[in-house]
Amino acid sequence: MKKVFSRPVYLKENSFHYCAGCGHSIVHRLIAELVDEMGIRGIAIGIPPAGCAVLAYNYLDIDMIEAQHGRGPALATGLKRVLPDRVVFSYQGDGDLAAIGTAESFHAANRGENITIVFINNACYGMTGGQMAPTTVMGQRTTTSPEGRAPALDGYPVQISEILSHLPGSAYIERCTVNSPANILKTKRAIKKAFQYQIEGRGFTLIEVLSPCPTNWKMSPIDACRWIDEVMTKQFPLGVLKDTVKSDSGKGEDGHAG
Repeated sequence: MKKVFSRPVYLKENSFHYCAGCGHSIVHRLIAELVDEMGIRGIAIGIPPAGCAVLAYNYLDIDMIEAQHGRGPALATGLKRVLPDRVVFSYQGDGDLAAIGTAESFHAANRGENITIVFINNACYGMTGGQMAPTTVMGQRTTTSPEGRAPALDGYPVQISEILSHLPGSAYIERCTVNSPANILKTKRAIKKAFQYQIEGRGFTLIEVLSPCPTNWKMSPIDACRWIDEVMTKQFPLGVLKDTVKSDSGKGEDGHAG
C-alpha cells in the first residue's frame, strides 16, 4: 500500500504541550513540511516567541534562537544581515507581535528587512490566562474584558497586517486560517510563498494565521473553528493584503487585476 501521509521529517517526535484544538501544532507541522519540501533545513533559522509557542524549538528540528518578548523581528534582522543566505523567520503571537513588539515589527517592515514573520492571531493572551490582546475583537469576552471589548474603554482591535501592508518595505502579506483542511492548505501555500520571496531577496514578508484557542475562548474545538468563520474573519478578513510581485506584473496589491 502506498503511504500518502506521515510525520514530517523535521517535526520532532515530542508530544505537543498545546491545548486540544489549538492551531499552533498545525502551523508547526506546515513549517516542518515546507522545510523538507523546499530543502532548506540547513539554512532555516526560527525564532520562537514569548507565549504559547515559546517551546517551538522542542518540535521543529531546525536551528532555533529564542528572542526576548516582542523582539523577534529585531533578532531576525540581525541574523539575516550577518547570514544573508539563511531563511530566517520569527514565529509570534498577537501579544508578542502586536503589543510589546509593535515597534520592532513596524520598523522591520518599513526597512524592508528580508525576513519572514509567521504571526499567530488567536485574539487573546493564550499562555497567561486569556486576557484581552490587541487583536481581541469587539464584544469578545476575556478575563480582562468580562463584559466584552468596548471601544470607549479598550480601544479597537489592531489590524497589524493592514498596517504593515501600507509600508513600502513590505513585499508580501497575507492573512490565512487553519480552521478547515482547505484553509490549512492555503496557509501552507502562503508560508511557502513567503519563504520563497525571502530566498529571492524581495523584502519583508508576513503571514498572519487566525488560530483557534478553544480553552480561552471557552468553546469546543469545533465551535472555535466555526467562530473564526462567523466572527473573527469579519474583523480580520482573509486574503492577500499585499503582493509586490503580482503588483509589478500588472495586478493590484490585493492580487486582483487592477
